[in-house]
Amino acid sequence: MSTTTSPLDQRASPPLWLLTELTYRCPLHCAFCYNPVDFASHGAELDTDTWRDVITQARGLGAAQIGFSGGEPLVRDDLETLVAHARGLGFYTNLITSGVGLNEQRIAALKEAGLDHIQLSFQDSTRELNDFVSSTKTFDLKHRVARLIKAHGYPMVLNCVLHRYNLPHVAQIIDMALEMGADYLELANTQYYGWAMLNREQLMPTSEQLQEAEAMVNRYRERVGDRCRILFVVPDYFESRPKACMNGWGSVFLGIAPDGTALPCHAARSLPGLSLPRVQDTALADIWYHSHAFNAFRGDDWMREPCRSCDERGADHGGCRCQAYLLTGDAAAADPVCAKSAHHEQIEQVVTLARRPARDGACDTQAQPLIFRSRENSLRLG
Repeated sequence: MSTTTSPLDQRASPPLWLLTELTYRCPLHCAFCYNPVDFASHGAELDTDTWRDVITQARGLGAAQIGFSGGEPLVRDDLETLVAHARGLGFYTNLITSGVGLNEQRIAALKEAGLDHIQLSFQDSTRELNDFVSSTKTFDLKHRVARLIKAHGYPMVLNCVLHRYNLPHVAQIIDMALEMGADYLELANTQYYGWAMLNREQLMPTSEQLQEAEAMVNRYRERVGDRCRILFVVPDYFESRPKACMNGWGSVFLGIAPDGTALPCHAARSLPGLSLPRVQDTALADIWYHSHAFNAFRGDDWMREPCRSCDERGADHGGCRCQAYLLTGDAAAADPVCAKSAHHEQIEQVVTLARRPARDGACDTQAQPLIFRSRENSLRLG
């Protein structure tokens, strides 16, 4: 494993959040998955000992929270071992799961290992749409897993990705979460990377759908109070200013892909010319502080106009680099979400296109069928 002798980058604080994407294997085939479209062509998964070493190094750097994700992390037989290792080092441990593979035996083992938190995903409040957009029959299973999570004393944390087909069901989704005893509900509107970008035309909601859904969320917030914290994440395309993506590049987030590639953000593989290091070759401290990839857009020296002179650059950090590249072909361009961007018209055009008639709760895929995440599609498209 190599090290470097360059001085510590004084602009960089230690990472706080480590996301371990243990695998790209997943029993679901969601049309909005953020995993790279070419995931099937990537290298072999890290083994248990390498993951333990990565977790140890990250804790040594100062990371405090760890997420076990994928794909579906429950397909890894060593998940409990890795959770126990992380918890023993003092991490707050999170499992981000579809629920497939979580049974009484495994949840008891994870509890024994010290798992602190489970986030369970749903696709919709109806069996038909839940099973359609994931291309699986998992609706009833997810309800059973939700009961397991409550029975083992975990806070009930649910996540539902929103798009044009389930936004009209927001009230029913919230009711379902409340019936399950949810403490937190994250209603995360689709962000367009990976498989979601392939299906953007089909998934993009109308502005009216989004406004109605957000108004409904606000009514529920007033009604339920502290009983359930409801988060509503607006899709970037409907904003006039970009979000502070990852709280700034190389600022708090450190992701490790299944093959050991270190990522400054989930979609960083999409950026050309970015030399992404691997944990098998380079110490994590060198990756975080000294690598080209993690310093490429750290701070604001890389910024061009209009970002460079913008008073908001310290708050939004120029927005999302991957989104800038996907929409402009230039990772250093201003995020087109920003109204100051010369490319903002592209965002407006996509939003306008979404105003075609939408059918409540049904996917009209006649014009362009959804492309579901699968190994076969990944090999074909990658």
